[in-house]
Amino acid sequence: MIYRSKEHALRRRAAEYLEGIGFPLTREELESIAVADFGLSYPEREGAQILTLFATDRISAKLIVLLPGQVLPEHWHPPVGSDPGKEEIVRGFHGTVMYFGDGLADQAGGAIRDDHEVLKGKADQYVCRYRTDLDPGVQIIIPPGRKHWLKGGPAGGCIISFSTCVRDILDQFTDQAIVRTTRIVED
Repeated sequence: MIYRSKEHALRRRAAEYLEGIGFPLTREELESIAVADFGLSYPEREGAQILTLFATDRISAKLIVLLPGQVLPEHWHPPVGSDPGKEEIVRGFHGTVMYFGDGLADQAGGAIRDDHEVLKGKADQYVCRYRTDLDPGVQIIIPPGRKHWLKGGPAGGCIISFSTCVRDILDQFTDQAIVRTTRIVED
C-alpha cells in the first residue's frame, strides 16, 4: 500500500527522467506511468516505475525506470496452460540498471557478484547473483521460467522491455510477501 501523494511523486520523478533523456512520449503516456510497490509499501526500495508503450495479445514493450538503488524484486514468468511462459528481452536505454540472473541465459558477459548488491536482510529472497550491467545497448534475453531481478545503478536507469504476451499479474516471486497489484490509498 502506498499513499496517492507517493504515487504521484514517483510518477513525476520517472516522467522527468524520461523527458530528460529525450524519449518521445505524449503527456498522456507520462501520466500513465504505473508505480509498483509489490505490496511491500516501500517503493523507493523495492518497486519500479513502468510505462507500457503497447501490449497486444502477442507482444508488448515497456519502459522501466529504476531510481538509484531501487530494486524490482526477483521473479520469474511461469507457464500458463500450454504456453511456456513469457519470454522477455531487456535492453539498457539510459543510465545503468543491474540485471541479476542465474547466469544460464547470460549473453552479455556478466559475472558473479558478492552479496553487497542484495537488500540487507533479504538475501534468501534474492538468490540470483549473476550480474550484468544493462548500460545503453546491452541486452539480455530472458527465457520463460528463468529467475531474475533488477536494480537501479548509482544514478538510476531505464531499460526497454520487449516481451511476449503480458501476464504480469501471474509473475511468481521468491519473496512470498509480494503482492503484484499496488494498492493506492488517499492521503
